Amino acid sequence: MDFHRRLLSCTSLHGARMLHALLLISGRSANVLLSTDLLNLYSRLGDLPAAACSFNCLPKKNIFSWNSMMISAFVRHGFLADAFLCFQQLLAVPDLRPDSFTFPVALKSSASLDDVRKMHSLIAKLGFGTDVFVSASLINCYSRFGLVDNAEKVFEEMPYKDSGCWNAMVSGLCQNGKESDAVRVFSQMVKEEAFVDKITLSSILPVCAPLNDILMGTAVHVYAMKHGLESDVFVSNALIDMYRKLGYLEDARLVFNCMEHRDLVTWNSMIAAFEQIGDPTSTLKFFNLMKGQGLKPDVLTLVSLASAVAQVVDDQSCRAVHGFVLRRGWDEDDIFVGNAIIDMYGKISKVEYSRKVFDRMVFRDVISWNSLITSYSQNGLANEAIELYEDMERCEGLKPVQGTLASILPACSHLGALRKGMKVHGQAIKVGLHLDVFVGTCLIDMYAKCGRLADAMTLFLTIPRSSSGPWNAIIAGHGIHGHGNKALELFSQMEQQGIHPDHITFVSVLSACSHAGLLQPGEEYFQLMKSKYNIEPMVKHYACIVDLLGRSGHLESAYKLIQNMPLQPDAGVWGALLAACRIHGNVELGRLTSTFLFEIDPKNVGYYVLLSNLYAKDGEWKGVNQVRALARQRELFKVPGWSSIEVNGQMNLFFTGSQSHPRYEEMYQELVTLLAKMKNLGYIPDSSFVLQDVEDDEKEHILTNHSERLAIAFGIISTSERSALHIFKNLRICGDCHNATKYITRITEREIIVRDANRFHHFKDGSCSCQDHW
Repeated sequence: MDFHRRLLSCTSLHGARMLHALLLISGRSANVLLSTDLLNLYSRLGDLPAAACSFNCLPKKNIFSWNSMMISAFVRHGFLADAFLCFQQLLAVPDLRPDSFTFPVALKSSASLDDVRKMHSLIAKLGFGTDVFVSASLINCYSRFGLVDNAEKVFEEMPYKDSGCWNAMVSGLCQNGKESDAVRVFSQMVKEEAFVDKITLSSILPVCAPLNDILMGTAVHVYAMKHGLESDVFVSNALIDMYRKLGYLEDARLVFNCMEHRDLVTWNSMIAAFEQIGDPTSTLKFFNLMKGQGLKPDVLTLVSLASAVAQVVDDQSCRAVHGFVLRRGWDEDDIFVGNAIIDMYGKISKVEYSRKVFDRMVFRDVISWNSLITSYSQNGLANEAIELYEDMERCEGLKPVQGTLASILPACSHLGALRKGMKVHGQAIKVGLHLDVFVGTCLIDMYAKCGRLADAMTLFLTIPRSSSGPWNAIIAGHGIHGHGNKALELFSQMEQQGIHPDHITFVSVLSACSHAGLLQPGEEYFQLMKSKYNIEPMVKHYACIVDLLGRSGHLESAYKLIQNMPLQPDAGVWGALLAACRIHGNVELGRLTSTFLFEIDPKNVGYYVLLSNLYAKDGEWKGVNQVRALARQRELFKVPGWSSIEVNGQMNLFFTGSQSHPRYEEMYQELVTLLAKMKNLGYIPDSSFVLQDVEDDEKEHILTNHSERLAIAFGIISTSERSALHIFKNLRICGDCHNATKYITRITEREIIVRDANRFHHFKDGSCSCQDHW
């Protein structure tokens, strides 16, 4: 029997055992070549114990047998420690030494840098340093341990290099973040006319995106076309990935359309490309085409799909994606997809579902915590976000990363939780992220929104300012504090330093103009967007300019601007006009504006409150009752107004009209005393801000019990004389309270800083920083 031929052609474990038995019966089991063939057969069929048994039964083992045991058995099945042990046993065998096939396997199985260096010495000693296979393995091994300099030294000392060596060097540089060096070696490879194959191109194409080098990517694409490599699936996939990461989606689509064969990686790349630019329609289109080709989605597909259905806020599709994940158990076993589902539910405001998915996960990484913290933050649950962050801090082995800090700081900003924000700042310093541009931008925003504008400015001057993010944050910070001219000055500095403003920059600038009542500069910057920077105004920019015009009393101009918008006005645009109608008492235009708002966003109770307030200010109580009845019919309820003040490290919360605070009597008496002094100075209560049809004396009592006044009174009786008071309010400050606070600062000689839902008011010496443009 020709055992050698039969052992090579055998395809079943049963057949292998029969041949093994025949070898034993025929007495040929001691034959080294046949026993090695049998060892390789068992290894190929997955029976590692039988392969080891065949190896151990050999009376005399040659180097081919040892290599087979390491290559075909241990390394193939991932038992790298056993493979390295086998190599050490080989070294102990007298009269037998490793050959050029031994070292590549042994290097792959090495677990420490010390082992690699010892092997490198042995390779040099035995004269295998010039062997291209051994050298390529050394290059790969040094690259795996991050010693790129050692890898390059081996590469440079080679007298002859084949494509495997070039590929190993290019790949090693790419893996260690040496993209520029990888391009240099690739260029040298082409110059020396070395053989460039699909592996080379698949290695070099991914570095074009980090380098933002579309010219290099295009040149590689042309090279692939010239040499007939663009039809290879791996090369085409790398091209698609490169083009999508650089933002050239049409080029990615052209490569996709020219492919004869597409695998799951191809489809995933196209699906991810459109998901990441916020085009859920195209994402879902490619997903459906993929299904039509009979391909089943994997984890990466589902991650992109979850984000796409969240972008269109399709509750039913989100549940379908989650159901698919649940049926395969991926939400518990795969952290990657579990994190995507948490993020998906957070984006459609189903935070309770995000929490359930988080709780079900057996393993959680820092991204899992980040995703849930972000879900809480983005849905206005700032307290829950902070509590979760504190839970995360108690978990051993979990350190906050950039995403963690960038998620929790907006929650601190929302609550005005300065102490917590400062603690997060300290954590950022501890982990070395305080100078990170994204974290630094969030810290600037936090300090500004917590009333510490000087600290925000100091931080702004310490972090890198080569991108628009920090500039946008500091301009917006000055805007909400009413320092419009300073915001415009910062914008000029930004231009002078060559930083290109983006659409967010102009939202910050226009908002700052609105807060400060800078009508002419605001209109000029609105025109500057397109004329100088080719930035087409978005809906948010129109909302800012409508707000600016409306607050300045130009209601008709604001309305005409909305009518002539090239974009469909959203609730933000109409809401800005309705708020202006409330300020200036234009009932007719307010009524017209509300019809559009109730159609666009019928579930937002704030618009019903604005219209009701407009009617109340004009004394149209019938209209007030009709609007309130409509809100009740739609099961909408007004958010109760509250104000808070921190005294001695403890947060004190006050609701309008509430008398539950233990020191209420003292607070009310203080307010009565202040009211008498205010009237002596000329204060007249503005009863138009009382939204109930009651007698005048009752209206005065209601005004006195507004939440911001209760907080101010508590601060006065609880702190030292003339110390500043910091008040936080969840809604807009009442107009009468705004006027009253100016009088209180004159009487008490205190500075009172109020952050309402929209901006800061710095009251001092009888005036406010907003100059009544609020």
